[in-house]
Amino acid sequence: MKNLKHKMHRRLVIVATRETLLEINNLEVGFRFGDVYHNAVDDVSITLKENEILAIVGESGSGKSTLATAIIGLHDPNNTQIKGEILYKGLDLTNLNTKLYNRIRGNDIGMIFQDPLGSLNPVMTVGRQIEESLIYHTSLNEKQRHERVLELLDQVGIPNPKRTVKQYPHELSGGMRQRVVIAIALANKPPILIADEPTTALDVTIQAQILDLMKDIQEETDSGIILITHDLGVVAETADRVAVMYAGQIVEEAPVDVLFTDPKHPYTRSLLNSIPHELEEGQDDELHVIQGTVPSLQNLPRTGDRFKNRIPWIPDEAFDEDPQLEEIAPNHKVRGNSWKHFYFEGEED
Repeated sequence: MKNLKHKMHRRLVIVATRETLLEINNLEVGFRFGDVYHNAVDDVSITLKENEILAIVGESGSGKSTLATAIIGLHDPNNTQIKGEILYKGLDLTNLNTKLYNRIRGNDIGMIFQDPLGSLNPVMTVGRQIEESLIYHTSLNEKQRHERVLELLDQVGIPNPKRTVKQYPHELSGGMRQRVVIAIALANKPPILIADEPTTALDVTIQAQILDLMKDIQEETDSGIILITHDLGVVAETADRVAVMYAGQIVEEAPVDVLFTDPKHPYTRSLLNSIPHELEEGQDDELHVIQGTVPSLQNLPRTGDRFKNRIPWIPDEAFDEDPQLEEIAPNHKVRGNSWKHFYFEGEED
């Protein structure tokens, strides 16, 4: 653990000196139900630097993917309301029209989608789908584009690029399709990559290969990566910083080693306590389960800690009426003060 902390400290010092690629300020993303908008992302502020991996974690329904689609501009403008700022090198993406956004999307910001089979066109060859981004964003001729496609397939570890370029998505395995999606995202060497659950539904061996590939790509291009996942094991292996989301809000943000060794917010601690681990002699073998579910958008608490109803053994006076995300130590932010009173049921700290 001491070596891990030392390694992470050196890594964070390096990251801190790099340019800020993305700055999100007080972002709200609301979906329309009837005549009312309900925020799936509520007052989120985060930054991403060059050569940094920022992990965003939380249960399904916490707002992670909504945050990603807001950054890359894939929301439905007729039913989505966005407030706040999404600054890419100082340019506010929330004010761009579709034509200008298309110049950014795929060229400056790439996205690795969660479901590669669903995000790939079933009636187009793999090579053609990778080439599309090159046609739109570059002036390469047909021969140069073909060579770039083969180069990308080789870069993402596809064993026979010349054969794969002619194949259709259904002819490839899940791991191969995920590599193709990564190749599409990398086609124009974007400075920002958003990876939305990039290892979901893949076996452990392929997961490790995909994660190693992402880290290799980052070292080569100095890109900043936003890694969206619910797998804390993946976070521990890859991330520099972690933002924990619950019910649309960031409830804790810290360097990865701090988050795993000194978590504060009750939700963060509950997530970490739910990870299966090797038992010591005499230790209880019962797996911790977080009671209840993430509240729906229409039923979000109007005041107080949004995690409050899932930890009923904490007294009401322990919660702020209006919890804010505040820095409690260098680079470590926590929402509200409920963490000062948190303990697992029947076992006070």
